[in-house]
Amino acid sequence: MESILVYDTTLRDGSQGEKINFSAEDKLRVAQRLDALGIHYIEGGWPGSNPKDIHFFELAKQVPFKQARLTAFGSTRKPNTSCEQDENLKALLQSETPAVAIVGKSWDLHVKEVIGTTLKENLAMIYDSMAYLRSHDREVIYDAEHFFDGYKNNPDYAMKTIEAAVSGGAHVIVLCDTNGGTLPFEIQEIMEKICPRIPVKVGIHAHNDCGLAVANTLVAVRAGAVMVQGTVNGYGERCGNADLTSVVPNLQLKMGLSCMTDENLRRITELSRYVSEVANMTPFNGRPFVGTSAFAHKGGIHVNAIMKTPRAYEHMEPEAIGNERRVLISDLSGKSNVDYKARELGIELGGNGFDSRKIAKEIKRLEHEGYQFDAAEGSFELLLRRLTGQFKPLFELESFRVAIEKDKNLPCRAYATIKISVGDQQEITAAEGNGPVSALDNALRKALNKFFMVDLEKMHLVDFKVRVIEGREGTSARVKVFIDSRDQKRVWSTIGVSTDIIEASWQALEDSFQYKLSHI
Repeated sequence: MESILVYDTTLRDGSQGEKINFSAEDKLRVAQRLDALGIHYIEGGWPGSNPKDIHFFELAKQVPFKQARLTAFGSTRKPNTSCEQDENLKALLQSETPAVAIVGKSWDLHVKEVIGTTLKENLAMIYDSMAYLRSHDREVIYDAEHFFDGYKNNPDYAMKTIEAAVSGGAHVIVLCDTNGGTLPFEIQEIMEKICPRIPVKVGIHAHNDCGLAVANTLVAVRAGAVMVQGTVNGYGERCGNADLTSVVPNLQLKMGLSCMTDENLRRITELSRYVSEVANMTPFNGRPFVGTSAFAHKGGIHVNAIMKTPRAYEHMEPEAIGNERRVLISDLSGKSNVDYKARELGIELGGNGFDSRKIAKEIKRLEHEGYQFDAAEGSFELLLRRLTGQFKPLFELESFRVAIEKDKNLPCRAYATIKISVGDQQEITAAEGNGPVSALDNALRKALNKFFMVDLEKMHLVDFKVRVIEGREGTSARVKVFIDSRDQKRVWSTIGVSTDIIEASWQALEDSFQYKLSHI
């Protein structure tokens, strides 16, 4: 099987995405995960641009990378400056990485109007920088910035920049669609023309401004690229970069090209979720291959089919990339959906007279009232167990009271008093919080700690959403509240529905704790 080199730039290009900010320590943890997955090159940052990246490379010197070549990123020397005097190139050498990536201008527009130098000087900048870094025993990767735009505008000059990089000693030439505006057929036509003229390895770096970064990367490989650059989850500037969690499975499973071991490929879903957690970004459920919805089935006809033969509605086995098949429950569900979920959860149907057909009917009734069980599987599991007589609440609410205090010079504070019963015992506690739900959460935790020997501090809410079911009644409308919770092992979602937002929030909160306690 032919091999493709995978070059990850999550820690540099990915960190330029909106709302993404990695600390140096975050970067090190992510880099170690990428190394463990078998990524070939990890671009750690731009040491010549900021102190944080300098700190990262200092930390990285103490960590042995077993599979990946850590790479520092920088630019060609400045116009009319020697390499020995260029601070950016000095920082690259001080990072002591085995590989360096240098970005240079391929588009004459940028040479003349952005960096303000001559076309001749730009070629010298590229050549000198390559030769200087090669003389210091570095593997040099040349990123030809805006190459495709430059080639379409002035193909002769764009190729001269590549020739300068090759003459200077670049080991790999990476052709960049930096604006993300080139179409797949253009990528293929251009690369088929020029790849035979480039005597070293060729790579591709695609941005996603037209939603084509993954497609452009795949056609570039077909046209001769042997290195693919991208980021985990497609994070990056503007609309992001080519998403390696799609690029790698497509190359390996669809095109028969080796990017990593099959064992490591089965961990790519885990990597996607880990990086989203470190980046403090909510995972996108609909992300191809690795999203929680990538192999989720909702329609009853679909579920009936996959129970017989999964490939009827799935393009691959989810286990190959570490994901899993999910069957969703909603008003579109039929008997097959309920049967599948019951088997998945280990719940025996028929208790209390509730078979799968009767349960499906009850779900449709509840969803008509505003419940949405495909987005609240924690609440669905509790409902299934309650209907079949296989769940007894671990605590029951007797009452609660919430008060909000607002001073004109201070932010709002919320206070909650709650009374619960566990068996024959009762407990009354009070707590404050940043809002009514926070106060209820804190009060409930205090009460439950009196009865259950479990560390509830390791359980926390990660998302809270409110949706109006029907807005015509204004502030009197019914609302549904979703709460996502997690502990060290799992993430689960619960739902509450009411005309009162506090009551709906309590329902979702109560289900969240009932679910947690029932899975100890």
